[in-house]
Amino acid sequence: MQIEKIREEFPILAREVHGKPLIYLDNTATSQTPREVVDEIVRLYEHTKANVHRGVHRLSQEATDLQETTRRRVQSFINASSPEEIIFTRGTTEAINLVAASFGSRFRDGDEIILTIMEHHANIVPWQLLRRHADIKIRVVEINENGEINIEQYRSLFNDRTVMAAFCHVSNVLGTINPVKEMTAIAHSHGVPVLVDGAQASPHIKIDVQDIDCDFYAFSSHKMYGPTGVGVLYGRRRLLEEMPPYQGGGEMIKHVTFEHTTFADLPFKFEAGTPDFIDIAAFSKALDFIERVGLEAIEAHEEELLQYITPKLEAIEGLRIYGTAHDKSAVISFNVGDIHNYDLGMLLDQLGVAVRTGHHCAQPLMAHFGVPGMVRASFAVYNTREEADALISAINRSLQILR
Repeated sequence: MQIEKIREEFPILAREVHGKPLIYLDNTATSQTPREVVDEIVRLYEHTKANVHRGVHRLSQEATDLQETTRRRVQSFINASSPEEIIFTRGTTEAINLVAASFGSRFRDGDEIILTIMEHHANIVPWQLLRRHADIKIRVVEINENGEINIEQYRSLFNDRTVMAAFCHVSNVLGTINPVKEMTAIAHSHGVPVLVDGAQASPHIKIDVQDIDCDFYAFSSHKMYGPTGVGVLYGRRRLLEEMPPYQGGGEMIKHVTFEHTTFADLPFKFEAGTPDFIDIAAFSKALDFIERVGLEAIEAHEEELLQYITPKLEAIEGLRIYGTAHDKSAVISFNVGDIHNYDLGMLLDQLGVAVRTGHHCAQPLMAHFGVPGMVRASFAVYNTREEADALISAINRSLQILR
């Protein structure tokens, strides 16, 4: 992998922060965007801006073709069985909310949903909101000291009241890669459908929804080197056809009177209103970038960085890494002694190193570890060993000040 050539495709990596070269290690929150995606957004605004699926004129037809091309690209990327199973949303969060509100409308008092303790708030709160219409119980899968799912406890939580299992493919805090295929098979053995939050997996590892056999899979463009404001929900066609619409409005209808409305076929039943057709079309260029570099090469590069920096972090006195699973993505969350994560993050920023601090939208996991927050460094295809070394140097320099 020619890392310098890859870095040249990301203009933002050439900027400085506080007079220092930018070292961007907040990729779990959002990745940076290659020039070809930015150029495509500009080209579309200048050349092909027209609302989709609503016009017979040339621009509308072109814009529609571009959006539907991206839908087919996404279908291929995750190996869905048809483009009708690909629903465009604003992000992973909206995709999970869609499933919770629509599929979850069938849940009744006493029904149970299985989540894990490592879930992002986006895969907790939507299920809690269902309690507005039904007394639903959430059961939680615990983790071991390495941050790995307790698979036997997970297996034991299923009973005749279980109506859904929802879990992340990769933890945004621990980096743990969950055994989603095995977890899905266990759920299906009890007749329970599965939603997988793939926000942290889709930029880093190969996704095959048919191999996983999940019923729903959600992810976001902006973590995949693509535009913001675009997400994807994959849903098993049979279930999507049974589910009521999530929102009402234009495009999701066949016929409307004041007495009755009939709904459009998939996928449009779940895509009310004008979509972000510019950024959806540009997302295709981000998929081009990922496929050109190759997911296997991306995964290998990030794994090499993880193996390189981990012992260097462990050598820092008082530093504790949270999440040491055997199967782990290039995400490292840590604290150093009793130093507040925010203080350390602020000093790292002054040295040009961008990391994330706080609870990372995973407060139940923070409570599990007994901390208010953590510092998180997360790596992408454009990060280098030199940047890993710079992080270590910046931590040591910051600790000299804080101690």
